[in-house]
Amino acid sequence: MTSRASGTPASVRTPRVVAARKLLRRAGRDRAGRFLVEGAQAVREALDGDVTVHEVFVTATAADRNPDLLDRAAARGVRIGPVTDEAAAALSETVTPQGLVAVCDLVDVPLADVVDGATFVAVCAGISDPGNVGTVVRVADAAGCGGVVLAGDTVDPHNGKAVRASTGSLFHLPVTRDRDVPGVLDACRDAGLATLVADGRGETGLYDGGLADVLAGPVAWVFGSEAHGAGREVLDAADHRVRVPVLGRAESLNLATAAAVCLYATVAARTPVTCG
Repeated sequence: MTSRASGTPASVRTPRVVAARKLLRRAGRDRAGRFLVEGAQAVREALDGDVTVHEVFVTATAADRNPDLLDRAAARGVRIGPVTDEAAAALSETVTPQGLVAVCDLVDVPLADVVDGATFVAVCAGISDPGNVGTVVRVADAAGCGGVVLAGDTVDPHNGKAVRASTGSLFHLPVTRDRDVPGVLDACRDAGLATLVADGRGETGLYDGGLADVLAGPVAWVFGSEAHGAGREVLDAADHRVRVPVLGRAESLNLATAAAVCLYATVAARTPVTCG
C-alpha cells in the first residue's frame, strides 16, 4: 500500500465506514448531503470535477493499482482511508467490488441554474430505473446538453447504479431534482425553452420536416417512465409530443435508447452538414 494510504485498514465496524454505509440508502444520502462514488473511473472524474470529495476509501490492492489517483486525491487534500476487503465490499453495491470508494457532496444545483440561459436540456419525469437515469445523464453529456432535470418521482441520481451508469458524466454537467413536474415545465418555458415530450403515440414524428426548426432552437426534451411513458399532465403541458418512428417489427425502443435518438436528432438539427 502506498504511503498516502498507510495505517491500519479500517474494518466494517470502524465509525467512518459505518457512517459511509448509511449513504447506500437515499434517506442517508439526503440526511448527510453526501453520496458514494465507486470505482477508479468514477472517483477520478469526481476528483477532477467541482464536487467536494471528503474521503477516499481504498484497499491495499486498489491502492497498488491506482497510485496516480491517490496522488490526485492527496494533491486536493482529500483524506485517504485504507480499508479491509470486507469493509470495501460493505461499501459496494457491485458483485465484484473495485476496492475504491469516495465520499462526495451531493451534486444537486437549483433548478434555475440548469434552465436559465440554457439552449438544450434533458428532463427525466418519473423514471424509476437508476441505470436508465445514469445513461440519460451520460447521453445528455455526450450530446452537449446544458443540464439534466430529475422531475417528479424520478430515481435519485446519486443512487449507486445511476452513478455507475453515468460513467462520470454526473460530474460534467449541472443536475437538479424537483418533485413539481408542472413547475419544471413552466420553468423551462419561462426560460424560453420549447418543451418536447417523447411519446410513442405523439402526433409529430421525430423526422417530420417542421420539427427541425424547433430542434434548432432552445429545447427541453422530456422523457417519461419506462412502463407508462410520460403522464397525462406532462403530455398536456408539453409544446410538442414527439414519437420516434419504429420501422421494423420491434415492439418499441427502451427509454435510454429513445433518449439518445432524440437528443442526437437535436444535435443533427444544429450541426451544419459537411462533405468530404
